[in-house]
Amino acid sequence: MTQSLNSFNSKTTLTVGGKTYTYFSIPEAEKNGLPGVSKLPHSLKVVLENLLRFEDGRTVTKEDIKAFVTWLTEKTSEHEISYRPARVLMQDFTGVPAVVDLAAMRDATAKLGADPQKINPLVPVDLVIDHSVMVDSFGTPLAFNQNVELEYERNGERYEFLRWGQQAFDNFRVVPPGTGICHQVNLEYLAQTVWTKDENGETVAYPDTLVGTDSHTTMVNGLSVLGWGVGGIEAEAAMLGQPITMLIPEVIGFKLTGKINEGITATDLVLTVTEMLRKKGVVGKFVEFYGPGLDHLSLEDQATIANMAPEYGATCGFFPVDTDTLSYLTTSGRTADRVALVEAYSKAQGMFRETASPDPVFTDTLELDLSTVVPSISGPKRPQDRLVLAEAKDKFAASLVKDFAKTDDPKVAVDGEDFSIGHGDVVIAAITSCTNTSNPSVLVAAGLVARKARELGLNSKPWVKTSLAPGSQVVTDYLTASGLQADLDAIGFNLVGYGCTTCIGNSGPLPPAISKAVQAGDLVAASVLSGNRNFEGRVNPDVKANFLASPPLVVAYALAGSLKIDITKDAIGTGKDGQPVYLKDIWPTNKEIADIVRANVTPQMFTKRYSDVFKGDEHWQGITIDGGETYGWNSSSTYVQNPPYFDDLKMTPAPVTDIKDARVLGLFLDSITTDHISPAGSFKPSTPAGIYLTEHQVAPKDFNSYGARRGNHEVMMRGTFANIRIKNQMVPGVEGGFTLGPNGQQMPIYDAAMAYEKSETPLVIFAGKEYGTGSSRDWAAKGTRLLGVRAVVAQSFERIHRSNLIGMGVLPLQFADGESWQTLGLNGTETVTIEGLTTLTPRSDVVVKIVHSDGRISEVKTRCRIDTENELDYYNNGGILHYVLRNLVAA
Repeated sequence: MTQSLNSFNSKTTLTVGGKTYTYFSIPEAEKNGLPGVSKLPHSLKVVLENLLRFEDGRTVTKEDIKAFVTWLTEKTSEHEISYRPARVLMQDFTGVPAVVDLAAMRDATAKLGADPQKINPLVPVDLVIDHSVMVDSFGTPLAFNQNVELEYERNGERYEFLRWGQQAFDNFRVVPPGTGICHQVNLEYLAQTVWTKDENGETVAYPDTLVGTDSHTTMVNGLSVLGWGVGGIEAEAAMLGQPITMLIPEVIGFKLTGKINEGITATDLVLTVTEMLRKKGVVGKFVEFYGPGLDHLSLEDQATIANMAPEYGATCGFFPVDTDTLSYLTTSGRTADRVALVEAYSKAQGMFRETASPDPVFTDTLELDLSTVVPSISGPKRPQDRLVLAEAKDKFAASLVKDFAKTDDPKVAVDGEDFSIGHGDVVIAAITSCTNTSNPSVLVAAGLVARKARELGLNSKPWVKTSLAPGSQVVTDYLTASGLQADLDAIGFNLVGYGCTTCIGNSGPLPPAISKAVQAGDLVAASVLSGNRNFEGRVNPDVKANFLASPPLVVAYALAGSLKIDITKDAIGTGKDGQPVYLKDIWPTNKEIADIVRANVTPQMFTKRYSDVFKGDEHWQGITIDGGETYGWNSSSTYVQNPPYFDDLKMTPAPVTDIKDARVLGLFLDSITTDHISPAGSFKPSTPAGIYLTEHQVAPKDFNSYGARRGNHEVMMRGTFANIRIKNQMVPGVEGGFTLGPNGQQMPIYDAAMAYEKSETPLVIFAGKEYGTGSSRDWAAKGTRLLGVRAVVAQSFERIHRSNLIGMGVLPLQFADGESWQTLGLNGTETVTIEGLTTLTPRSDVVVKIVHSDGRISEVKTRCRIDTENELDYYNNGGILHYVLRNLVAA
C-alpha cells in the first residue's frame, strides 16, 4: 500500500478479540475537515475510505477527498478520482484472454530488453474456471461425468495454459473446473467483507473491494463487498497496479418497504427491480438499497438482486452490512475472528445498517413495496422485459406476431417420436447461472416442485432438454441431504455440471430430431432458464424465444412444455390418477422451503467443500505443463495464440492521427449487446471462424464455442459482429454478421474488414442507444479494433464497453440528444472524416464530417466519450495495455 499522507488525521486503530488493526476512520476524517461525510451512502463511504488510505498527493490528492463533501451538496460530481480495488476476480472465458495478454506483455517486455518478471499481478487475482462446461449429456445420472470428460477433452490446451499461468505469475490463483461459478465461489468463500493485509509491521483492515472480468461481479454487493464488472483489459491494468479512474458516481437510493407475499420468489423480485431501474435510467451510476424492507430479505435474496445490476444498467447494486451479513458469513464457514472484525469495523466506520439508521443522502430515489411483487418471468429477448406470469400466455402470443412475424400455428412431427412440436414449445428448461443458484430458497423450491410433481405422477415433457447446473458443490450437498436431488433426478433435472452452462450459451445441442423439427417448421421454440441473460442468439441457435424465470418455474415449465398455456390457471399435466394437475397443486409454501433450508444448509458443508478448493480433481491434477517465465507459444494451437497488440511496440507511442475517408462497416439500431458484437456460443462451419478452423483440420464437432476460443485472436476476429441474430441496417432484412464490402456486394463483416485493410482504409461503426449492453466482454472491443474500426459513433454507450473501446484505442463518440445516423440519412455508403484527434480533451466536442454517395456533405457535432484524463492517456498510447507496459518497463 502507498504510504498515506493522512491529511485528515484518519489513521487510527481498532482492537477486536485481542488483536489490533490499523484503519482509516471516516468518523475521524469527518471531525478533521470532511464535514457531513457520515451522511454519504454506504457505497460511497467505501470509495472514500479507499482514497483516505491511498492518499499520496499524486494519484490521490487532498482535493480528491474533499470532493466528497461537495458531493453531499451537489449529489453528483464531475470530479475524477483514482480508485484501487483490493483484488481482481476472473472467469475463464474472459480470464484466458487476460492471461494471454499478460503472457504477450512478458514477451514484449523481453523484446524491449527489460525483465519479464516486471509483468506480474500486484494485487491478488483469482480465476475460477466456470464457463467451459457444456450440456451435452442430460437427463441421466451419467450426465455430470460425461460432460466433465468432454470439457477436458475440448479445453485441454486452454487448461494447460492456465496451469502455466498459475505457476508463472505471483498473486494468481486458479479455482479448477467443476468447483462452481465464480460469483457463487466469491460469495461463499473468497469474499471477506472486511479485508486485512500485513504491511510494515501493522495489520491493516479495510473494506473488501474488487473488480471482475464478468459483469455479474456485482453479486457480491449483497455481502456488502463493493465490486463491479470491467473488461479484461481494464482488469489487467488494475492487477498491474493501475488505479481505476472514475468520476465520483451518482448514487440512486432504492427504498424497499413491506414484505414479500406467500409464494413469491427472489427471482420475481429481481425481475421487478430490473424493470424499474431500467426505466429509471441508472447506467454508470451506483444503486444502493435501503429501507425497512431489507429486514425481510435474506442475504441470498440481496445477492440475487445485486447480481443483476448489469441487467438494470447500474455499476453496482449495493447492500450495507447488517446482522444478516454477519449471519451469512457464519453460516458459510468464515471464521469467528473474521465475523467479529466485520461487525466491529463496519460499526466503527458508520457502515453498519440498523433498523433505525437514518437514510443516507442520495442523488435520487425510488421505492418498491415488496408486497406488490407478483410472479413474473422475463423475455423473449431482454432481461428487463418483465411479464406478469398470469399474462405471459397472451404476451407471448402477441410477441409471435410483433417480434417474430409469425401468424401461422404449425405442428411439426418429430422423427421417431409420437409427438409434434410448434411455436412456443419449451425445448430447454435449465436451472443455471449465478443469479439464482446462490440462493437456497429458490433451489429448494425447485426441488419441492419436483417432489410434489413426482408424487402426483408428472414428468417433464419429452421434447424438453432439462438440466441442473448449480453454482457450487454446496448446492449438491444440501439438495442431496434433503432428498430433493432424487426428486429432481426423477423428472430429468440431473446434475450436468458446476458452471454457467445455458446462461452463457453452453446449452449444448438439442436432440437431433428436435433440432430438425424446429428448423423444418422455422419454429419459434422457447427456452426457460433461471439465468440473467436471454439476449438474441445467446442460449441456443435453434431457440428464438428465451425467458428468465425462477428455478421452481423452470421446473413447472418443463412439466407444462409450452408457453402457450396460462400456467397460472391451465393444467400443466395429468396425474397418475387421471386428474389434471395445476401449478397451485405443486407450489411449495414459504414455511416448507424455510424448514428444509434451516435443516439442511450447514456451515460444515461450506467448510468441507472449500477446504482445498484450489486442488482440483484428478483431471486437473493430471495436466502437465512446462515451466518458464515466458510462455512457449504453440504455433499450431487453435486455442491459444500470441496476439498482435504489441507487435513492433516502441517505448514512445506513435502520434494519434485523424480519421480520413473512413468507410462504414455497420449501421446498428438500439440495444446492440456485447453478445451481438462478440458472441460466446457455438458457430457453424460456414462462418468465417468455422472456415478458419476447418482449414486448420478441426472437425465441426470439435469447434467448441467462441467463448472457449478467446485465447486465439484469429477465431475471435472472425467472430466479431458474427451473432446469428445481429441486424446490420446496411443490409436490410438480413440477419447475421453481414455488411457491404468495398465493391458494394454483401459479404461477411470479417471479409469486408480484411478487404478494407488491404487498401489501408479505416472503418467506423454507427449505432443507436445503449450500445454495448450486457457482459463485460473485452473481445467486443478487441475484435472491433482488430477489424480496423477506429471510431464508434452511438446515441449512448453502456459503461463497460465504452471503457473497453478506449482501452483498445477505439474512439467512442456520442450523438447529441435527438440526433442519430437515421436523422443524418445514412445508408452505409458514405465516407467519414474525423479530425482534431491530436488535440482531444475529455468530453470535448468532435465534428464528424460525412460525404454521402451523391456528393452531399453533412457535419454533426458529437461528444467525445473519453471521460477522464487517464482514459485520454490510454487512447493516446494506443490502448491501456500499451500504456501500462511502457510504464512498467520504464520503472
